[in-house]
Amino acid sequence: MSATSEGPGPAGVASPRRTRQKITERNGCSVSELRDYRAAFTAARIAMALLDREGTVVSANPAFAALLGAAEPAALVARAAGDLVDLTSERRVRQAYEEVLSGSRSRFRCTRRLKQPGGRVLWGEITLAPLPGSGGGVLLSVADVSDRRELRARLRHLEMHDAVTRLPNRALFFERLAGALESSAYDEGSTGRIGLCYLDLDGFKAINDTLGHRVGDRLLTAVAGRLTDCADRACAERPRGGHLVARLGGDEFAVLVEDSTGTEQIADLAGSVLEALQRPFDLDGQRLSVSASIGVVERAVDGTTATGLMQAADTTLYWAKEDGKARWTLFDPERNAHRVTRQALSSTLRPAVERGEFELEYQPLVGLADGVTRGVEALVRWNHPQFGTLTPNRFVGIAEEDGSIVQLGQWVLRTACRQACQWQREHPDAPPLFMSVNVAVRQVWDSDLVADVAEILAETGLEPGLLQLELTESAVMGSAGRPLQALQALSDMGVQIAIDDFGTGYSNLAYLSRLPVSVLKLDGSFVRGFQDEEHPNPADETIVEAMVQLAHRLGLTVTAECVETSGQAARLRRIGCDNGQGWLYSRAVPPDRIGELIGDRAPLSA
Repeated sequence: MSATSEGPGPAGVASPRRTRQKITERNGCSVSELRDYRAAFTAARIAMALLDREGTVVSANPAFAALLGAAEPAALVARAAGDLVDLTSERRVRQAYEEVLSGSRSRFRCTRRLKQPGGRVLWGEITLAPLPGSGGGVLLSVADVSDRRELRARLRHLEMHDAVTRLPNRALFFERLAGALESSAYDEGSTGRIGLCYLDLDGFKAINDTLGHRVGDRLLTAVAGRLTDCADRACAERPRGGHLVARLGGDEFAVLVEDSTGTEQIADLAGSVLEALQRPFDLDGQRLSVSASIGVVERAVDGTTATGLMQAADTTLYWAKEDGKARWTLFDPERNAHRVTRQALSSTLRPAVERGEFELEYQPLVGLADGVTRGVEALVRWNHPQFGTLTPNRFVGIAEEDGSIVQLGQWVLRTACRQACQWQREHPDAPPLFMSVNVAVRQVWDSDLVADVAEILAETGLEPGLLQLELTESAVMGSAGRPLQALQALSDMGVQIAIDDFGTGYSNLAYLSRLPVSVLKLDGSFVRGFQDEEHPNPADETIVEAMVQLAHRLGLTVTAECVETSGQAARLRRIGCDNGQGWLYSRAVPPDRIGELIGDRAPLSA
């Protein structure tokens, strides 16, 4: 040993040799055991160093010196280990390190980025543990995990990127989105906003099905390239924030804009994407054209969640497709509120029938010649606990879509027929009113309408001739097969069949003569043309007169809808129209108000 290594250190400071000796003495090691430990320590391929309680290197092995690029182990002695392997730059790591040195913590492991004197950077897994025995030093070991970390990084890249387009995939997109929402709200200098273009290729499935998945994959790769170019140009024009282009699956892509500056920025990006995708793609001499539908969302980060942002983007993408495809559509809170309301109604419609939330009101059908109420039309109302009283135009379309119109229609028909019989019992001397009930075409397809009507008529005791079923013109004119057979069976039963809103649909007059129809209800748009009584439009009157005459020659009666003035009623009467319906006579009213009209010529006040 040299004099330097054996001699005392500075005044009051023990030399490294003396420190090692004290540690060994405390552990009760024999000289031979000490030699064995020293030999193993020196020969170990794992980088190790012995530290005192202050964190100073007492001894280091050659592997430790080689790892840190030192010429020899002695060059590291008396150096602060925390500086050598970066254990003091982060508060959490420094605190754990100090706890091990003081003996209050048994072990600590962390991974640190280490830089060698030559500039090479490596990742070291550092382990700190007290030596056995009380009052001893601390053993520090460092394992080079650079290769392991690099492999992990490559695997993560494969896991987080799409194999076809090499773009970030859905997992990385949502990871980046979550990070953007979390950091943008607090970073100084951030706009505190975020933007998203969510796009779907129009007609991509047809390309995949006809040309094969190989061509489809190459097209997706080409699309990814153009999207990336658009994002890069947008980022160069406005360096603030970052742009992430990702493939979310199938033919769905997303462009995320962090620190967006407003709706205009995201709309410009969507426009450039559409323009880029409209140019034909040349794939090995094969030219393909595609378009895209894009949902655009831009909003403040505060109060925004990843789920909420994606729901808004998905909804807006659906609007873009619904509006005609090959376009971008901006998220509209008002339109979305209508969609949410529609979804809420759809989810509660079926149970509402069972809970008795529906009721019927009735609007009189009045003979134009004598002003006597001939019948009534049953109109359903939904007393919704959240949205109040809803008219049919708010929920009938939804009911037709989800099939609940069958259950609702049966309830309406049964309730209306029962009410008609009750009026007859209450007014036995007056001519009975016929009951007109609207029927959706899906009721004809999804249920045995003929059996339902027969059962309800038998149950309530209403005469078939006093029941009138109304179907829209488009539904009746398009009837064939089962619907036509059902209408014919109902007519043979004695039930009256009426075409509602006549004149607004197919108007196939030749087909009309072959249908089992007994009543035409003229759409209100014709009657509204009679409103200017001082300067009437002769064409309107000519058209209505022609339809009335045609109906009469076919043996049909005619009811005019939306009669609001006495002048309109007079002109319709002069033309020869049979019945009128509208606010001139009454709005739709509860059943007890209809009792006042039975046998009465005077119109009911609205």
